[in-house]
Amino acid sequence: MTLLAEIAAAADPTLAPYAARDPGPGRFERAALDPDRAFVLEAIYEGYLMHYGEPRAFVGMDSDLKLLAGDSLYALGLARLAERGDLPAVRELADLIALCAWAHAEGRSELVEELWRASEQALSRAGGPGARAAVAERLVTPVTERTAGS
Repeated sequence: MTLLAEIAAAADPTLAPYAARDPGPGRFERAALDPDRAFVLEAIYEGYLMHYGEPRAFVGMDSDLKLLAGDSLYALGLARLAERGDLPAVRELADLIALCAWAHAEGRSELVEELWRASEQALSRAGGPGARAAVAERLVTPVTERTAGS
């Protein structure tokens, strides 16, 4: 069973009528992640796609239902990590969700892919600085630049 099929099966039962018959493999199917973190990252990504794109594991939803279903998938993923006590991963994914929402709201959608890659790396066995660090340098204007024109 693919991660997307597992997510569709684990999602709120009210979403079952919208589950895709064969959603195919997920984006993080082959990532260097432990299985729980791979499931969670895929669930969060599917929730993100419900909000900002086209989901892969669910079909036939109107925009209001997609928004609510996306929130449900965010909760599914974060709850699984919280049950394990994996607070660093909860923090990373909460940052990722917030930063993706910020990027879309501010018209900075070009940052989104970088955020996802940074979170995937942070959650991998190799580790990494995460989404917040990946964009921090690009979001803060150095003091010398701000005061140069004063």
